[in-house]
Order: sequence, then structure tokens, then C-alpha cells
Amino acid sequence: MMKLHWSPRSPFVRKVMIVLNETGLVDQVVRVRSAVAMAAEPNPSVLADNPLGKIPVLVTENGEALFDSRVICAYLTERAGMLVPEDAPVRLRQLRWEALGDGLIDILLLWRIERVRGDRADPVICDAFETKVRATMARLETEAAELSATTLGLGQVAVFCALGQLEFRWPGTGWKQAFPRLAAWFEMLEACPSFASTAVVDDGPASVPEVAAQQAVFTFGKA
Repeated sequence: MMKLHWSPRSPFVRKVMIVLNETGLVDQVVRVRSAVAMAAEPNPSVLADNPLGKIPVLVTENGEALFDSRVICAYLTERAGMLVPEDAPVRLRQLRWEALGDGLIDILLLWRIERVRGDRADPVICDAFETKVRATMARLETEAAELSATTLGLGQVAVFCALGQLEFRWPGTGWKQAFPRLAAWFEMLEACPSFASTAVVDDGPASVPEVAAQQAVFTFGKA
């Protein structure tokens, strides 16, 4: 059996779980709940498999540890012989979408961490993050038809997980109203079993207020 350092909060873990379900490999993996945080001591059990101290980490049957989500997903799709386009231009398109989705997740995570600093948060950094998020969402809206028409690959999985992170950790932005074509594509995938069964869940202590209950700090205008 393979071992996956896993958390229901992580959008990058969600990427891996979607791929595991889509490729039929999910029953070959044991999930290990592994809590990590940027502003905390590294988790020793994660550090033992990934010197970067980040999740997800997949440990194969022969003991090889794979990280990050992009490497893990590439390994799983190659192993299953699925979700890998044979056509070079389509493969490049998927890689580009994956970079865009992963990059949006990174910005949303880093922006949230910066905001946690309260009055010490750097307004220039926060403004830059907001500008990049708005630009990325606008670009994705123009490509929504192509995302829908292209056979499912790792690029769409990454973009979906980024939108799921926006929906979960940044509620009230009105992105679905502002970007209706992208929202329709997202909701179509969200109804599929592999995507619906991997919804991000905040399983933090009950004493910690859920971020999802907080008011939005920015909103999108109609595209």
C-alpha cells in the first residue's frame, strides 16, 4: 500500500485525492492525517518523508517519497495511464492550466497568512495579491468554454481546486456572479463523484472560529 500524508483542509491534497479517485487508485493508498502550518514547528512525521515539511506527500510501496502535488499527480496519472493527453499542444495546455491553478492557490494561501498579521499586514503585498487574483479569475473566465470542452486532465483539476479554495476560505466575494461561465463549469465538475467526495473540510478545534464564517475582504464586480 502507498501512504499519503493527508489533510481535509488542503487544496493541494484535494488535487491528489481527486486524481486518486479518477484513476481508481484510491483503494491502494492509506491516508495519514498530517497537520502542518507555516507558522508552527514542522510536523516530525511529515519532515521524515519530506524535508520541506509540506503536504501532500505520497510514499510509494517501495518507500520512495514524492512531493509536491504536481509531482504526485504526474506519478499517479502515469501509473494509471489516464488523464495524460497524447497530443502535445493539449498536454501543454493542461500544464499551463495546472500552473495557473496551483499559482492561484499559492496566492490565496499566502494572502490569507499575510492578513492574519492584522495591523502589521503589508498593504502593498495585499494589494498585489488582490490584483493577481482578479487578473487570474478574469483570464479563467475567458477560457471557461475551453476548460469545459477539453477532456479532463490535471490542469482542470488544479483550476477546480483553486476555485474551491476561493469558495471555502474567501466566502462572499461574489465570484460566481462575476464569472458565470467559470461558475457553470465549476458547478458541473462539483457534481461529479470524484470532486464532490473530496470537498475541503475545516476539521480544526471547535474553539477556533471557522474562517468560512468571516466576512469577505473584497468582492468581484460583474465581468
